[in-house]
Amino acid sequence: MRKSLLAAIAVLSVTGLSACSQKTEDHLENTGSSIGNDLSTAADRAGDKIDNGLDRAGAAIDNGAEKVDSATDRAAADAKREANEARQDVGASLEKAGSDLRNE
Repeated sequence: MRKSLLAAIAVLSVTGLSACSQKTEDHLENTGSSIGNDLSTAADRAGDKIDNGLDRAGAAIDNGAEKVDSATDRAAADAKREANEARQDVGASLEKAGSDLRNE
């Protein structure tokens, strides 16, 4: 009887230990999954922030390029207008010089 009682206690303690081990395994698995999910979420958020930053940088570059294009167009128009005015001034000066030569 004593041997069977000891055997029963041994079986119960092994069963109890295996149950504890299973609970520990479950907790460990849940903790690992939770850590993985947290890392995945953090990586997604970081990726989103990087994407948003790159989008804003791209928009700023596009805006700057448009301003440069606009300034270049205005400068070209101003240069063309100045060249036309200079040509007219030179033409008027030549006409006056020709007129002055005829009158002398």
